[in-house]
Amino acid sequence: MSVPVTVLCGELGAGKTTLLSALLESTDREIAVLVNDVGSVNVDADLVEARTDLRTGEEVVALENGCICCSLGGELSRSVIQLWKEHDFEYLVVEASGVGEPEPIARQFVRGPAGGPYDLDAVVTVVDARRFHDRFAAADAVDGATDDAAVAADESRDPPQRQGPDETGSRPLGDLLLEQVEFCDLLVVNKCDLVSETERERVVGILETLQPRAEIVTTEYGALEPDALLESGRFDLEAAAESAGWKRVIEADAEDRDDAGHDHEHDRGDGGHEHDHGDEEHEHDRVHGDHDHAHPPERYGIEVDTYHRRRPFHPERFLALLADLPAGLVRAKGLCWIAGRERQAITMSYAGTATALEVTGRWIASLSEERQDQYRKAQNDLSWDEEWGDRETRLALIGRDLSMDDLQARLDDCLLTDAEMDADWSTFENPAPTGMDEFVTVSATSNEPDRVALEAISRDEPRD
Repeated sequence: MSVPVTVLCGELGAGKTTLLSALLESTDREIAVLVNDVGSVNVDADLVEARTDLRTGEEVVALENGCICCSLGGELSRSVIQLWKEHDFEYLVVEASGVGEPEPIARQFVRGPAGGPYDLDAVVTVVDARRFHDRFAAADAVDGATDDAAVAADESRDPPQRQGPDETGSRPLGDLLLEQVEFCDLLVVNKCDLVSETERERVVGILETLQPRAEIVTTEYGALEPDALLESGRFDLEAAAESAGWKRVIEADAEDRDDAGHDHEHDRGDGGHEHDHGDEEHEHDRVHGDHDHAHPPERYGIEVDTYHRRRPFHPERFLALLADLPAGLVRAKGLCWIAGRERQAITMSYAGTATALEVTGRWIASLSEERQDQYRKAQNDLSWDEEWGDRETRLALIGRDLSMDDLQARLDDCLLTDAEMDADWSTFENPAPTGMDEFVTVSATSNEPDRVALEAISRDEPRD
């Protein structure tokens, strides 16, 4: 019989270990724990070992010097299989690194070697209510205030700081944190004693929009009943992979436009597909699915919108905009077409104060005519322009108390003009990424808020 597994995610300090320790104290189940921590001293593993009171500590497999979902992915599978062979236990809990991406971890238990002895039961993400509020909800908290004190408090806030790569050497930390939110079955909003009721409601409202599928529970000091974490039967890989709010926003808009009979071939307005890149040449494909339409909780002032254009962005103007996005914008994600990058389908992902640009595939229009024909025959609903093929920008926008019309207008100002469309695009200064192993992060700097801060990062660099 397969052993059920819960994967526990969340940023460093969110309360994962406190939650796990409380779980181990409050249940009679025989639970094995695998802990991954980034750093030379695995403090989390030491804590878990102490709280479980194991004689040898062998039941806790601590993976150091790496992330279990990336460079040590193989070691994760080997470790949990060895654990299953050598020990008897009823349940496995994997506490992921604070910068671990949950989807690759989950896939190892579903489609990897670990899927034999194990059955993935749930992916749980722990959120620090205070930090999440300050990072994603506080920038516009005084909007509409009329008293001088509130205005002064808003003006005293520090400007966005430059945010470099996280410990994995790849992408902004805020982007990874939202990926943990967007791929899970249960969201545990912890440390609610550190926020007011209004702030807690803001956090919950944003989380509901970012991840409409997951159940959300609020707690203090990681106090949660064991049944909320164990044997819930929540996990479904396909549903989890498509459950992110930004994906649902794009998909819902595309369905609405199809129902209304819009012609996508010549559309310059809003619309939506989502791209997935899976084959060895990284050519991109379209993914469609049945999703509920994403209606945000309006009582929290949260809005969602889509942006669809079939004209490329000017690289300099677009990067300048990414360094000066409105404070109320929480999430923006999707594919973008940047002039001078006619082969590269680039994913834009904004979270908090930083944007990551990543080459995630190739436009089908950049392939040979034979390959283009193969893709178009296989995808009858593929939106295609006779001159530019499938090149386009399709973004989901999620914000709180901001003008979507103004943001759309600012994005439009970044598009090439008619004269620029006829110019030589290779002459534009272009910091956008060019290869599959490259990220570019963009954030506003504290000393020079109008300057674009750029950093190209190679995935081939050693990971901690």
